[in-house]
Amino acid sequence: MSLDEAQLLDTQRAFDSVAADYDGPRGNNELIQRMRLALWDTVQGEFPTASRLLDLGCGTGIDALEFARRGHQVVASDWSPQMVERTRARAVAEDLQSHVSAIHLGIQQLDRLDDAFDGIYSNFGPLNCAPDLGAVAAECARLLRPGGRLVFSVMGRICPWELGHYALRGRFRRAGVRAARGATAVGMNHHTIWTRYYLPREFYRAFAEHFSLAGYRALSLFMPPPYLVDYYRRHRRWCERLGRLDDRFGALPLLRGMGDHFLIVMRRR
Repeated sequence: MSLDEAQLLDTQRAFDSVAADYDGPRGNNELIQRMRLALWDTVQGEFPTASRLLDLGCGTGIDALEFARRGHQVVASDWSPQMVERTRARAVAEDLQSHVSAIHLGIQQLDRLDDAFDGIYSNFGPLNCAPDLGAVAAECARLLRPGGRLVFSVMGRICPWELGHYALRGRFRRAGVRAARGATAVGMNHHTIWTRYYLPREFYRAFAEHFSLAGYRALSLFMPPPYLVDYYRRHRRWCERLGRLDDRFGALPLLRGMGDHFLIVMRRR
């Protein structure tokens, strides 16, 4: 087994282990919901109603079901079989199984998919776990119809809140974890997720052959990142003001390259 294969299995086990409650506070607290709305609004603005969409790393299906409610047809894919089962169960519970098809498929396995889509989206960093972004870009281009678009939420390399939070506590190695090149081990639920962090332009380079860059913006730049939700709850009014700064300034040059995540839109050439 290659290192990439072993890392992918580690990541799969980590997400399997949290699938049962990942649509609760662990994976969907108030700060996550705020970033989620940014992707929803962007997808809604990029694609007409009744578009056929591919969800890369669907998790428990929260995004896929939302877009199904809005009239889209969604193929929801995930590398974690337990996440896929949660998505299927949610679709059945909401009687949306005719609009959401959940499949066990990793981002590194898109060559196994033979279909055509109007758009592809991914939320909260599944692409950070992909071993070869260039291969992902080529497969996305193959799967998209002419004029198709990508809307991705990706974990960024520069998160000021994270740098300050851990540096003030003397945890300098943890503060600099996003600066690492290549796959970095990140713990979750006593398992390991192998993660790569990107600057927006660094991420886009892997897609530039097949896609033009429509734009990108920071997510959770002024607002605390989701793992600091307890701080947010203690200082809600102050943090909501910071959130308004995110909304107003998050797409400005320099600032848009920072934040817990960035939201990037690309168009097929």
